[in-house]
Amino acid sequence: MNVYDFDKTIIPYDSTQAFFRFLFRKHPKLIVHTPKMMVAALKYVLKQSSKTQMKNVMYEALLMIDHLDEEVRLFWKDRIQDIQPWYLNQKTTEDVIISASPSFLLDPICKHLNVHLIASNIDLTTGHHLSENCYGPEKPIRFAKEFSLDDIEAFYSDSYSDTPMAIHAKEAFIVKGSEIKPWDFRKKYSSYEH
Repeated sequence: MNVYDFDKTIIPYDSTQAFFRFLFRKHPKLIVHTPKMMVAALKYVLKQSSKTQMKNVMYEALLMIDHLDEEVRLFWKDRIQDIQPWYLNQKTTEDVIISASPSFLLDPICKHLNVHLIASNIDLTTGHHLSENCYGPEKPIRFAKEFSLDDIEAFYSDSYSDTPMAIHAKEAFIVKGSEIKPWDFRKKYSSYEH
């Protein structure tokens, strides 16, 4: 099977950031949550909180949105064409997408693509993660709960923060737009890169 990161790999941007911009434009009331989000981001940058804790604060803003599932549907309606052509040309139904983005956001697009999804699980009644953010070293842990790491033929990502997944693949590739190069395992990654 082939395994892919999603953001900046299969699509050319971060879907969670794009979704929040989409929501902020449609629902200006979300601005009241901005100071709390900025404090959480600063704490993360200063290494006073984890990425999961920072994202919990961010996802709490979603509690202000009625019919979130409809907002997700509308968000993807105009973005389906953003999927990278190189991916569509090689996609199979055995593909697995593994992402730090929330499953509620990626589920519809993965169903459309007819591929399996492993992503961050968010409790939409609290805005909090149900488990650790599916990022970096957490990705192979989550993957191994559903599949064998030995079955990964090829892995694709835009970020060396995914090295913990790449080391399990028979082949690994770094993606920059439509440019795909072999993974350089000599490169180090920072947990703050992505």
